[in-house]
Amino acid sequence: MRISIFGMGYVGAVSSACFAELGHEVVGVDLNPQKLEAIAAGRSPVVEAGVAERIAKAHADGRVRATQDAAMAVATTDLSLVCVGTPSNAKGELSLGAVDAVVGEIGRAIAKKDGSHTLVLRSTVVPGTTEDRVAPALEHASGRTLGQGLELAFNPEFLREGSAVRDFYAPPFTLAGSASPGGAEQVRRVYEGVEAPFHAVSCRAAESVKFLSNAFHAVKIVFANESGALLKDLGVDAREALELFCKDRSLNISSAYLKPGGAFGGSCLPKEIRAFMALAGDRNVAMPMIENVMASNVRQKERAFEIVAKHGRGRVALFGLAFKPGTDDLRESPYVDLAERLLGKGYEIAIYDEALEVGRLMGANREFIEREIPHLDELLVRDPKRVLEGADVLVVAHAPASVIDLIAEHHGGRPIIDLSGVPALRRIEGASYEGLSW
Repeated sequence: MRISIFGMGYVGAVSSACFAELGHEVVGVDLNPQKLEAIAAGRSPVVEAGVAERIAKAHADGRVRATQDAAMAVATTDLSLVCVGTPSNAKGELSLGAVDAVVGEIGRAIAKKDGSHTLVLRSTVVPGTTEDRVAPALEHASGRTLGQGLELAFNPEFLREGSAVRDFYAPPFTLAGSASPGGAEQVRRVYEGVEAPFHAVSCRAAESVKFLSNAFHAVKIVFANESGALLKDLGVDAREALELFCKDRSLNISSAYLKPGGAFGGSCLPKEIRAFMALAGDRNVAMPMIENVMASNVRQKERAFEIVAKHGRGRVALFGLAFKPGTDDLRESPYVDLAERLLGKGYEIAIYDEALEVGRLMGANREFIEREIPHLDELLVRDPKRVLEGADVLVVAHAPASVIDLIAEHHGGRPIIDLSGVPALRRIEGASYEGLSW
């Protein structure tokens, strides 16, 4: 393909080198004359392992050139990649001035062009930017409608400085958020030759994954550093401990727990977070991120209550009370907390949990529930069909498939609030469905 890349900074320069090596014809566009002079001489405008030699070879082969003329770049290419910076402003927001300016330039150039053209945004932007800001601006400037000689997509980059070329050729996946019918397919063509799973998704999903990735990387670094500070004070080699920690690929380094849903509970996590923080406090080791874990967990419990409360003070059918399915452990269950809040606000509730029989609860589990909800046996209903009777709102923490089927059959259009992300609930026809974080 013939590709114009707007912005010859770090991402644009690496992309130019690698796309040219894949066989594409690349035109780099930038306002900085020094960057243009470097590319015109076959030199890289940035310092990054593997880029200089690739730029030099592509220049010698006639596959890379540079210009300040945006109109010429668009007229002579099929697809434009926007790689301009989106730095933070004084409020911490992303500054989109460069994106707006380049999109306008490309749009006006497309207006003078006979053939079709595709714009692919690579700059980091907040979810919704491509569809809500870039798309209307591009249509207005070009005089075209998306899908009619004009395609638009968002393609986030995950290039780390120092290993960018390796990251380009061996990414975990390639994402194409498509804002037009053919947007994702155009991105797929650009990456032919890169062996990686290709995911055509919504623009908002693609934009979000970029933010999620960087935020999680920052969280991991802070977790390791905070933990390391405490472990060192305890005489533990933190690097050895965390190296062993990372060998657990089932839970620690995996997709486990990275699913939005209810707050955590049970007998282990809350207790051990508190113990960790008490230990840090005793030794005067500051752990500001980890010490806020419990506060964040409480906020998630509050969100669950707020979603229920906005439907008015009607009768609530609550399916699931234990902190997770398949157990009768009620200790620090977020759903016990929800039931308490509802009762405290005067709601009438009925609860079904197939694993629970109050008479069989023992030890710390029984002590906990007698302290938190002393009349639980009056709220528990053994027949899930009876729980539905007279309910105004159906709240599902967890439930077996047979109960989900029952809800699907008898929901009667009542609001269904899903606290755990049960796929079958989302598919129920005619229901007013809402998830905790979706």
